[in-house]
Amino acid sequence: MNLLVVTGISGAGKSLAVNALEDIGYFCIDNLPAPLLPRLIDFARMGENQLGRVAVVLDGRGLRDVTQVRQALADLDEKQIGYDILFLDAEDKAIRQRYKATRRKHPLSTSEGLPIDAAITRERAILQPLRERAKYVIDTSLLSTAQNRERICALFLDKGQRAMSLTILSFGFKYGLPQEADIVLDVRCLPNPFYEPELKEKTGLDQPVVDYVMAAPESHELLRRIESMLEYALPLYEKEGKSQLVVAVGCTGGQHRSITVARLLGEYCSKLGYAPTVQHRDAGRGR
Repeated sequence: MNLLVVTGISGAGKSLAVNALEDIGYFCIDNLPAPLLPRLIDFARMGENQLGRVAVVLDGRGLRDVTQVRQALADLDEKQIGYDILFLDAEDKAIRQRYKATRRKHPLSTSEGLPIDAAITRERAILQPLRERAKYVIDTSLLSTAQNRERICALFLDKGQRAMSLTILSFGFKYGLPQEADIVLDVRCLPNPFYEPELKEKTGLDQPVVDYVMAAPESHELLRRIESMLEYALPLYEKEGKSQLVVAVGCTGGQHRSITVARLLGEYCSKLGYAPTVQHRDAGRGR
């Protein structure tokens, strides 16, 4: 089991970090009371329950004093579990501004009635043993949400893994736009196999349809330009922190041209290092 302890000052971005870790395949548990940590480890190592990458959030909500922190670390050491600690930090000024902007209370302000400055100071003291043993410390004071996510993904992505999942979806305009689409491409300008009797009942999953659509020079040119756009845009979406991107390719009925182009774009994006899921929403519909 690969265990990551996520901790840090409340308001420093732990929730965002957990969301990013979930998107790249971690099993995440937020706000775990420290005494339950040994039981979690035992459960995660049991036979069919065995988990691969696990992230556990320990912070001021479930740790009330330094003794609890040290006991939690001792429990991990006793289990002989290899683990790393990620500590999210930020300047006091940034923490105060974030709580003011969200109109939320610091957890220790809620549980112990402390003013915000005293709550931050007390939490820092409680979490100090975790910070001292942290392998990764990220100061989020000046980081945007996208930059914070990018930093997390850069640290914990497996080699070759992408932070953004990519779906290429073919569809027919006559059945409506896919609501989940981020990018919509219209390929109704390409030659239509529907008007060829021997191809009408086939789809873009059949090679004769692909050959017909791609026989025209304009089909190759349009595909080249779409590929160029995606090659440039996909890394920008990743950098901006997009976790899922749906590229929808549409023709009139979603049977021929859209399926053909979606399949070819899927092959191209695979060459770029993505692992796209190619789906055909309306294949065979209306028959």
